Formats: sequence, structure tokens, C-alpha cells
Amino acid sequence: MNVLTVPITLLRLQYTILRIPLQLVEDQLMSRLATESQARLMYERTLGVLDGAVGSALGDRDTERRGDALTERSDALARAAKLEEEAARTEAEADTALETKRKQVQKEQAAAREANQRDVEQARRREVERKQAAERDAEHRKQVAKKNADQLAAQRTQAAEAEHRAEQTELREAEKVAAVPAKARLKDAANKHDEAADKRARADRAEKLAEAEKDKRRNEMAVKGQR
Repeated sequence: MNVLTVPITLLRLQYTILRIPLQLVEDQLMSRLATESQARLMYERTLGVLDGAVGSALGDRDTERRGDALTERSDALARAAKLEEEAARTEAEADTALETKRKQVQKEQAAAREANQRDVEQARRREVERKQAAERDAEHRKQVAKKNADQLAAQRTQAAEAEHRAEQTELREAEKVAAVPAKARLKDAANKHDEAADKRARADRAEKLAEAEKDKRRNEMAVKGQR
């Protein structure tokens, strides 16, 4: 056996003994943590670096490879955890941006709806005001037309009354003019009526006398015939 081999073998044995509690910590404590736990990854990496350094120094290829593998595994898990963390952060940022965008869109939509509602209300108010103005204008025109019609009717009534008064005046004047000969004719007619009545009375008396004379003659002739 080489003289130098004894110390190295001894050192390997000592390290093996020293590593037992470290392995127990890993098996009993660190194994309960999540694979990507920061504390577990740091412990495993520290243990891997220690195995790698001791294995390299003591020429223990198994220990060195075990340390390198543990270190590489820890680094890979750390990188994966970091990537997952970055991905989660990116996703969270994306979610935040999406939520912000969604809220912005909702806000813009609400503002658009409010603006549209305001436009609708303004249009309705303008339509109501237009109708009211049209009604007022129509009522004004109606009042003006009624006033004009009343004035025209009053003027026509006044003209008709004036014309009627003029006609009445002319009629009275004509009646006055015609009254004189009419009275004369009435008087002449009355005189003629009286004259006719007088003649009729004389004729009646003459007729009665003639009848009496006839009766007298008939009586005389009847007496003569009896003799």
C-alpha cells in the first residue's frame, strides 16, 4: 500500500462520516420542502459543491460526480424556479395589463354609453323644444289669423250695417217721395168708392121701385080679371 494512500483513504472516511449528518438533514428535513424551495435548493447546491470539491481534492470520482450532479440539479431547478417565477411575474403583469385594459375598455364603453345617452337626451330635448316652438308658432299664427278674421268680419259687418242704414235711408226717402201721390190716389179711390156706393144705392132703390110698380100692376090686373 502506498504511504500517501493511507491519509487520503482516511480523509475519505472522515468525510464520509462528516457527511452522514448532512445527509440526514437532507433526508429528514430538506426532503419535506418543495423541490423548488429556495432553502432546499441552496442547501443541496452547497452540499453538491462540497461533494464536488472534496471529491476532486481526494480523487474520489464518485463523490465528485455526485457533487457535480447535485450542483447541476440544484442549478437546473433554480433556473427552472427562476423561469417559473419570471413566467408567473410575466403572467401576473399580463393579467394586470389585461385587467387594466379591460377596465379601461369598460370605462371607455361606459363613457361612450353615457355620451350616447347624453346625445339621445339632447336630441329628445331638442325635439321637444322644436315641437313646443312649432306649437307656439302655430298658436301665434292662429291668433293672428283669428284677429285678422275678426277685424275683417268687423269691417264687413260695419260695411253691411252702413250699407243697410244707407238703404234704409234711401227707402225712407223713396217712401216719402212716393207718399204724396199715393195719398192722392188713396183719396181718389175713396171718393170713387163712395160714388160707386151711392150709385149702387140709387140703383137698388130704383130696382125696388120697379118691383113695387110691377107688383102693383099685377094686383090691378088680377082685380080686373076677377070682375
